[in-house]
Amino acid sequence: MSQLIATTQVGEVMTKEVITANENDTLNRLVHLFKKHHIRHIPIVNQDEVVGIVSRTDINRLTFGALFNEESTDDAILKMLTIPQVMSARPKTVSTQESIFDVADIFTENDFHAIPVVEDQKIVGIVTTTDVIKYFRSQVN
Repeated sequence: MSQLIATTQVGEVMTKEVITANENDTLNRLVHLFKKHHIRHIPIVNQDEVVGIVSRTDINRLTFGALFNEESTDDAILKMLTIPQVMSARPKTVSTQESIFDVADIFTENDFHAIPVVEDQKIVGIVTTTDVIKYFRSQVN
């Protein structure tokens, strides 16, 4: 492994413009955000402090509309549940100084695909498996 890969920090590869939601938002709003921004993970924040995370996969597990093409079924399920019932509470977070090599280990060991990045307990970014893979690929070309 090159020294550059071993010392590259999360702050260099993370997505800085993070789409977030709060616990009082609706699941329908999350679905809208996933579609509008073409993203797969939304950190749930309370005054910029990360309290949870919801993935597109979490929503897909709840709904059957994608299988049967019945939007009314999805709407009913999404209206019955709240974000706190669906989110992964107190998710693992990393700082901007964390090595991306260490983050790759976290992804591998925990089967995560996104980790919120925080500084002073406030969200400043999100790092995904895609970010890490793109960086590793850029180093071999």
